[in-house]
Amino acid sequence: MRTHRTITLLTIAAAGVLALTACNPQTSDNGKPAASNTATPGPSSAPSSAAPATKTATLANFVGKGLQTAQDEAQAAGFYALKSHDALGRDRLQALDRNWKVCSQTPAAGATIDTGTSVDFGAVKLEETCPATDAPAPGPAGDTMPNFVGQGMKAVRGALPSNASITVKDAVQSRMVLQESNWKVCSQDPKPGTALNGRPVSFTVAKTEETCP
Repeated sequence: MRTHRTITLLTIAAAGVLALTACNPQTSDNGKPAASNTATPGPSSAPSSAAPATKTATLANFVGKGLQTAQDEAQAAGFYALKSHDALGRDRLQALDRNWKVCSQTPAAGATIDTGTSVDFGAVKLEETCPATDAPAPGPAGDTMPNFVGQGMKAVRGALPSNASITVKDAVQSRMVLQESNWKVCSQDPKPGTALNGRPVSFTVAKTEETCP
């Protein structure tokens, strides 16, 4: 019985040593903790923040070309920020580019510029004559009535306050004025310089190619 008790105690002691070994970190021969085989990830390298190189190109001369052709050639050269305006100052939209031709361009031809630069074409319809310089559209009317005679009716309407009461009548015949961009002002009421003060305004108009009576 005494021998059996001794063996049992030795067995319990050995099990305790094994349990302590499993719980403690691994040690090296000198008693210090052994180095882990798991690599510690280093700081990730930040992506480069360098700005892309600016692209430049020389702007060709598009004056005299059809507006659609000018736009196609400008895009082929790398210029995509394109816009156009009515060179006669009538505020007409270039709804069908093939029916318009280029009278002016900004920036001017020959400039070597960033291809992201906006290029603006001044244009007129194919049957029209380009003006010597682009005619500006009328500015906002303000408190007094400007002189609108000869101006495109569409541009005139845009220059007046949005809540203005406006009457438009054909000065040549009794036609309906449906597309105001094709009509010009022949007379106006009130006269230029008159205070507007919210009063109604009226115009007589004729087709752009007609002579006012």
